[in-house]
Formats: sequence, structure tokens, C-alpha cells
Amino acid sequence: MKTLRLILGDQLNSKHSWYKDNPDNITYCLFEMRQETDYVKHHIQKVIGFFAAMRNFANHLKNSGFEVIYFKLDDKNNTQDLTSNLNYLIKQHSITNFEYQLPDEYRFDQQLSNFSNSLDIKTKSVSTEHFYTKRHDLKQFFKGKKQYLMENFYRDMRKKHDILMVADQPEGGKWNYDKSNRNKWKGEHAIPSYKYYKNKVDDIVTLLNKQEVKTIGKFETKTFSYPINREQALDQLKYFCEELLIHFGDYQDAMHTDQVYLFHSRLSFAINLKIISPKNVVDTVLNYWRKHGQDIAISQVEGFIRQIIGWREYMRGMYWALMPEYKTLNHLENTNTLPAFFWTGNTKMNCLKQAITNSLDNGYAHHIQRLMVTGNFALLAQINPDDVDAWYLGIYVDAVEWVQLPNTRGMSQFADGGKIATKPYVSSGSYINKMSNYCDSCYYNKKEKLGDKACPFNSLYWNFLDDKRPQLGNNFRMKMMYSLLDKMDAKQISAIKDKAQQIIENPDSF
Repeated sequence: MKTLRLILGDQLNSKHSWYKDNPDNITYCLFEMRQETDYVKHHIQKVIGFFAAMRNFANHLKNSGFEVIYFKLDDKNNTQDLTSNLNYLIKQHSITNFEYQLPDEYRFDQQLSNFSNSLDIKTKSVSTEHFYTKRHDLKQFFKGKKQYLMENFYRDMRKKHDILMVADQPEGGKWNYDKSNRNKWKGEHAIPSYKYYKNKVDDIVTLLNKQEVKTIGKFETKTFSYPINREQALDQLKYFCEELLIHFGDYQDAMHTDQVYLFHSRLSFAINLKIISPKNVVDTVLNYWRKHGQDIAISQVEGFIRQIIGWREYMRGMYWALMPEYKTLNHLENTNTLPAFFWTGNTKMNCLKQAITNSLDNGYAHHIQRLMVTGNFALLAQINPDDVDAWYLGIYVDAVEWVQLPNTRGMSQFADGGKIATKPYVSSGSYINKMSNYCDSCYYNKKEKLGDKACPFNSLYWNFLDDKRPQLGNNFRMKMMYSLLDKMDAKQISAIKDKAQQIIENPDSF
């Protein structure tokens, strides 16, 4: 009996039960493949990071005595296709059993399910043992409900896992401290220097160049700075607790020209590759807070935990509840293409320049930059959600489809018609000014709707509301904005729509 176990690039969980013992008849396999580098154009740092973490994990298993077959991208036996590689190994090594951990992406799930059904050997799929919830827990939780409200799911998660609870009541008296998480950072609290891990990746960069893998973004150093193994991830988590947690909640929505990360943890890459588990992160943060609660407000901790046990688990549940149809939804019927500046950062709109340049330079932007700057513009400019999905999936080092797709198509672009967000997350320039210093040094005037120096977000915003009235006019949460639109002078609305059309037709001129 010989068993082959597959490990995908986002299944690098060294604490998985697979590794509790080491039978002689089990072989593990990992593959670097063009199937994965080419299905969307990725940020170069994303490809580097995945390959570096995968190689590190394979070496960890080998050093622990496990038998591992690892195909690098240029391996002579690498077919560049997952099932072809598996077929090759099954034949070459006379495999009698094939096992895999359930993928978190629908395309992988379909590919491996079909592959397993085609085999004449025994097959088995197991849990990744990573998430708090199972694939279809959320769908079951909301069975019979008209709306999938995240807040309801989040409260249930708090109760179920006894997180920030006193009996059946929320610790501190509130379920949600979101109103305390919306402060603009003005430099009043110094941000400690970030930890940068000097993971040498010269060989991977050389390989990608030699194989002519097409990527986006920049990589101008010789080392990859995000954690790529459990030791580094735990070290980063410790640093977050000791240096950043104290102000995380206050400024989690803030944006600033001089700061890429502010008080954010930089753990999403490691969490999404399963290098470290969400429970490990939550437990560590809670334990630290219990010991240092006199210095750290509960709002800082709740704001962080909500992102993990609330939003992250909710997004995964929504993905599995709504796929595969979800990937095709375009409720607002948006069809425009992304401007060229999404790949260069070359625009006079400073907020977009900052958010996109950060993304191109670091493969990173936090949730408000993604939602209320790049996502906001894409929605107001009525970009095809297929284009928006591809950009978001490609540009961020932490992007895997199960978390990217519902965040982008649902939360950001409202392409699902309100399954995730109860209203579109759109704003004029005023919100961006409220949460950042981007407007201070911008070519455009945040207060003006018309004129050469009027902020493009302002005319795009009112034009969007007018254009999408058939789909949004009856949305209860949009009533106030539509009442303001209805009070505008007809000539002013016409001028605003003309201005917006100029921007939509020639976005790279702005």
C-alpha cells in the first residue's frame, strides 16, 4: 500500500494531523505550476511569496523525516498541470491511495473531485483543519433567512467559541466597537518600525525571469519581507501584540501618505496560506490582552478579532454558499474597463495614486484602501466586475479567490445585488478626506463637483446614483442620498453627469 498526499500552495499547515506520525508508505507532493502562475496575472511578490513558502514547507517536512516530492517550475517532469502531475506520480510510484485536503477554491475543488472520480485507486479528502467553521456552516446558519447579515453570524461565532463573552453577554457591554475604529491618523501616536523578514529569493526571481512568467507590480529587493514559515508568523504575531495592537482598532480604517501598514498586523499572507491558524492568532491576541488590559482598550482587540472570526469566516461561508453562480453576477450591469493607471499608479487623483502605488510596490493595501479608494472608484466608474476581480486577485500577496471574490464582487462592487453588503460602498471625496491626508496634497479640490480641479469622485458619485436609480432607488439605506439628489437643480445634475462622462471615457487623463 502506497499513499500519495497532495499539498496545495495555500495548505502549509504544519500542525495538521497528517504530520502527527510518519508511516513509511506515505509520500507528500507539492507543485509549482504554470496552471497557477498564469490563470490570472499575479503580482511578482505574490508568486515569489507562494513559491518561497511552499519550498520552505517542503524542506520542513523533509527535515522532519517525511518523504516529499517537490516539482519546481522548471522541473523536467513538471507537466505544469495539477492532475497531469498527479497522474505521473501515481504511475511512477505505483500509488494505491490518493489523499488530499479539501481546497478552499471552487476551481480546485472541481478539478480534484473530477480527478478523484476518474481514478481506479482509493481516494480520500480531509479537512484542512484551519478554519473555525466548516464549508457549509454559514449556509446552514442562514437557512430560511432573507439576508445573510454578517453581524448575526459574528455574534453567533462569539457565543459558540466563547470569545469576548461574559456568560451570554458581550464583554465590555457591546458586540461591536466599529464606531471606535474610524479615526484619522495624524501622527499623534508613533508607529513602530515594521519587522521585515529577509527571506532570500534570488533563485525564484531568476526562475520566473527565465521561464518568462508574466507578472505585475515591483520587486526591487533580494528578499521577501512577509513571514513564510510558522516561526516567522509567530514572531510577527508577537510583534503585533506588543507594538501595534494598542492602537490597531483606533486606526484600522485610516490612510496616510507616509505609512503603508499603519498598525495592521501584516499576517494575512501567512494566515491565508495556513502557515498560522486564525484560532492561534485570536487566542494569542486575547491572552496578551488579558495580561495587558490596563493599557489596551477592548475596542482595539474586538476590532481585530471581528476581522478574523467575523469577516474572514463569513466571507468563506458566503463563497461556498453562493458559488459557482456568484462569480458571474453583475447586478448593476457595469461594463467599462479598468483604466491603465491601475497598473502604473499614474494619475493626478492622489488617493488612487497612493493606494495603487502601495499595491504595486508592496503587494499590499488594507481593507479601506481596497474598499473605499480603488474599489470605490471602480464602482463609480462602472467597471466590469470581471476586470475588478482579476485585478484584486492578482495584485495582493494574500489574495486567494475564496476571500477575494466575495469581498470584491459583493462588498466592493455590489455586483451581487446586496447578498453581502446591504448598500453599495460608494462615496464622494469627503469620506476619503475624513479618513486620510490624501486630499491635502492632491491636484484636485475635494469640495468641488465641477470645474477643471473638481475632485473626480464628486461628479462620479452623483452620476452613479442617478444612473443606478432603477437598481438602487428603493434601497432603504440610500434614501437620504437620493433625497439630496432630488433636490439638486436639473442644470447642475446635467453638468455633473457631463463631467462624470468625461472621466469615465478618459480616466487616464485625470
